[in-house]
Amino acid sequence: MKAEFLRKSIHLLIALVPFAAAFDLSHTALLLMIGMLVYTLAESIRYLGFSLPLVSSITETVLRRKEQGRFAVAPLTLGLGALLSLLLFPPQIAAAAIFVLAFGDTAGTMVGKFLGRLRPAFLAGKSVEGSLACFLVSFTAAFLVFDDWKTSLVAASIALLLDILPLGDMDNLLMPLAVGAGCCLLMVFPYG
Repeated sequence: MKAEFLRKSIHLLIALVPFAAAFDLSHTALLLMIGMLVYTLAESIRYLGFSLPLVSSITETVLRRKEQGRFAVAPLTLGLGALLSLLLFPPQIAAAAIFVLAFGDTAGTMVGKFLGRLRPAFLAGKSVEGSLACFLVSFTAAFLVFDDWKTSLVAASIALLLDILPLGDMDNLLMPLAVGAGCCLLMVFPYG
């Protein structure tokens, strides 16, 4: 439980990216790339049985059972999802997509793991409670960015769909990209 709280606390840090990008997009993108490179080197060293101070110890603390004995890709997909969102979408949409990833995905995981009781087969082991938390928090995060309930509903619905799919660590990459793409489509094909 402590490891999951630490893991999701680190996950929440991605919410700082839109604020940094508002000041300087190119340096924020560069920092994300450097962070992913440093993590890749540290994780490669850890995977080979060696240790890099600080990074390896944090990674080992937050590893889930299924990640032990393999390269943990979740931090890379998280950084890449944020980076691509910044580079592909207008700033407001990128911010909403990254906030949905940071807050909605975290809420879904935490509620699902610790309060989730209803686990129908079609959710592939995930809980109804966790998925609802993902939807509600994603809607709130998007609404705080867009101040429009229809766009926020689309963002939250896409987040919910990605949350219930069995994507594993790829949800960190696909969720912000799908949310961003859906919001961009609303700009091209506005609702009535």
